[in-house]
Amino acid sequence: APNQPSPPAIASQSGGCGVAGGRMTDTRRRVKVYTLNEDRQWDDRGTGHVSSCYVERLKGMSLLVRAESDGSLLLESKINPNTAYQKQQDTLIVWSEAENYDLALSFQEKAGCDEIWEKICQVQGKDPSVDITQDLVDESEEERFDDMSSPGLELPSCELSRLEEIAELVASSLPSPLRREKLALALENEGYIKKLLEIFHVCEDLENIEGLHHLYEIIKGIFLLNRTALFEVMFSEECIMDVIGCLEYDPSLSQSRKHREFLTKTAKFKEVIPISDPELKQKIHQTYRVQYIQDMVLPTPSVFEENMLSTLHSFIFFNKVEIVGMLQEDEKFLTDLFAQLTDEATDEEKRQELVNFLKEFCAFSQTLQPQNRDAFFKTLSNMGILPALEVILGMDDAQVRSAATDIFSYLVEYNPSMVREFVMQEAQQNDDDILLINLIIEHMICDTDPELGGAVLLMGLLRTLVDPENMLATANKTEKTEFLGFFYKHCMHVLTAPLLANTTEDKPSKDDFQTAQLLALILELLTFCVEHHTYHIKNYIINKDILRRVLVLMASKHAFLALCALRFKRKIIGLKDEFYNRYIMKSFLFEPVVKAFLNNGSRYNLMNSAIIEMFEFIRVEDIKSLTAHVIENYWKALEDVDYVQTFKGLKLRFEQQRERQDNPKLDSMRSILRNHRYRRDARTLEDEEEMWFNTDEDDMEDGEAVVPPSDKPKNDEDIMDPISKFMERKKLKESEEKEVLLKTNLSGRQSPSFKLSFSSGTKSNLTSQSSASNLPGSPGSPGSPGSPGSPGSVSKSTSQMAAITTKGGLVGLVDYPDDDEEDDEDEDKEETLPLSKKAKLESS
Repeated sequence: APNQPSPPAIASQSGGCGVAGGRMTDTRRRVKVYTLNEDRQWDDRGTGHVSSCYVERLKGMSLLVRAESDGSLLLESKINPNTAYQKQQDTLIVWSEAENYDLALSFQEKAGCDEIWEKICQVQGKDPSVDITQDLVDESEEERFDDMSSPGLELPSCELSRLEEIAELVASSLPSPLRREKLALALENEGYIKKLLEIFHVCEDLENIEGLHHLYEIIKGIFLLNRTALFEVMFSEECIMDVIGCLEYDPSLSQSRKHREFLTKTAKFKEVIPISDPELKQKIHQTYRVQYIQDMVLPTPSVFEENMLSTLHSFIFFNKVEIVGMLQEDEKFLTDLFAQLTDEATDEEKRQELVNFLKEFCAFSQTLQPQNRDAFFKTLSNMGILPALEVILGMDDAQVRSAATDIFSYLVEYNPSMVREFVMQEAQQNDDDILLINLIIEHMICDTDPELGGAVLLMGLLRTLVDPENMLATANKTEKTEFLGFFYKHCMHVLTAPLLANTTEDKPSKDDFQTAQLLALILELLTFCVEHHTYHIKNYIINKDILRRVLVLMASKHAFLALCALRFKRKIIGLKDEFYNRYIMKSFLFEPVVKAFLNNGSRYNLMNSAIIEMFEFIRVEDIKSLTAHVIENYWKALEDVDYVQTFKGLKLRFEQQRERQDNPKLDSMRSILRNHRYRRDARTLEDEEEMWFNTDEDDMEDGEAVVPPSDKPKNDEDIMDPISKFMERKKLKESEEKEVLLKTNLSGRQSPSFKLSFSSGTKSNLTSQSSASNLPGSPGSPGSPGSPGSPGSVSKSTSQMAAITTKGGLVGLVDYPDDDEEDDEDEDKEETLPLSKKAKLESS
């Protein structure tokens, strides 16, 4: 281990650091630090070297653990005189720092554990031979005094006739921590457990049921003492089956359980690869049996008893860590395992056992902490687990393939980049048909489960593999670019094959429930690709005409599948990509959606709402190309829909676009007047600049002249000319009327009227008088632009003025009822100056 720098907080009192000082060159003090999480599982906090030193800041002797990697401080814990420390399994020290904060040090060597234990006991004034230094729960002073003054607990002689007395003694000792401690010491020192198990054989031979019931209570009570030293005796090879036998005779049951019979006859230990290490083999047997005791034999602990079995949980956890570590280190074992897995000569039954073992091995590893799990999967990767899985997945045995799929899921969840790197490398050598990802896709497509449970799992794995969020980017290469290029070239055609095969006509060729479920899964993944992949999926959809094929599924009798197809299209429209839009228009891909909408009738359901939301999105986002396409091709079918204003709003948008195209000067006029309206003082300069930068590109494409107010595209005379003409016309009209009603035909059946009033400034108020003025999508709602004037209602200049709208964050001449109060204030300000003077001031 590297030399560690002395911690700055450590003073030189008390002879400095403990036995090993501040620097360590041996492995005696090498430890892992664990903390107990909320799920009562041990979390590995790192590996380092422990020392015991006086820490000035904490005012006492403390345990310090410094990481072996960088010397950082993993643990700094004062040895408190009243904290209960427990020594377990010769290499573990466990204690609680606070009410819900348990810590453990796991030593590499017993000698190091003994040294630190002696230091703890020295601080607390305890004999190092004890396994626990303090009472776990505070007792009343009177009870403590009585117990302290009494000598050690004396157990009755271990005889058949005194079993009832022993059972009562155990039961009476459990509520008191100090009495539990004394009882545990007495049981250890006198070898009492083995004597009890001898009496158990006598009782069974004599069929003494009463004695067996007493033994059940005694052994159960010993479990609740929560002592590692007692567990080591009870779980030893010679005792564990007798302990399980005692627990078969529960007094609350009319008949005894047959746990030993199950463990010896039914549960068979299959050694698929011979294990040469006897210690490893014994540890596997012990762990299985102890887990069986915990899960099946012991009664479900009450709320009060649950914490009294924490040592049993820890015993099993650390055993599992040891087993995985010992198997990892046995290179011959793993080499033989993978060699037999991939050997064609291995018979099917043997191969199934090997795969099941590997699956259980991977499941076992899930209890490991992140560092240990990393080492575990790196070992499997180096041994060639992915090529082995590829061979197994290509086999005919469904059970073997299923187990292999589970192993693959562990690998993808652990490290998707490792899997991606492997499949890209194998693509250079193998055909597409036998690529690992294509085999996974085929298993998904061919899942025989009516509920497609396996297919759902595999779809989740594929989604993880194609998710750019977990792809790495380095200086030399980008995993996203490389892998997605590989996936769309070698795998996408396999994924979409069922979709393309089922959509050759105007309606799905197969429309049974299982096929619909599978196609819904495929569409879900394709929708994910549209959202997260860029040009790869765009090129694929357009070149393979995927959207047209997907929309065939709108005719499915299964509503969930039709909605999946609609969701796919909605995701594409949501991108507002003109490449997609041109493709949709060219192929008339709104037709299946409109058909489905009309076939649905007036039913208020999810299909109805989803389709209306799609068209509302087009209207609100003002996607000009799609708006024009929908109105020009499908208006006749949609014009009678009046329970929402969406389609009438689309028609209004379309007419506004056409008006602008017919009157190109309108946009420049709107821009000029917008700039004049807002250039009231220098304080608005920053807002104007922000508006300039926020203007949509679509606005620019339509020829809208948006310029920063400080620029002078025209001289003053050019600017004033159209305004003067406008004012002359206004004066002619004022003598006859002050309000002009404009009417616009939205649907051929309704003619909402609009009131257009002019102030003496360069401003107009447009308010709707129609009954639908407050409905979403109606011309008078705040989110909709104003209507262009009808031909002949006012002069051409006036209609141009009335059509000015709000775009890109800039408010033009059109105002809505919500803005009346604000606009009145603006008018008051503007009326204080003659128009000509204001124009000159603002243009300067």
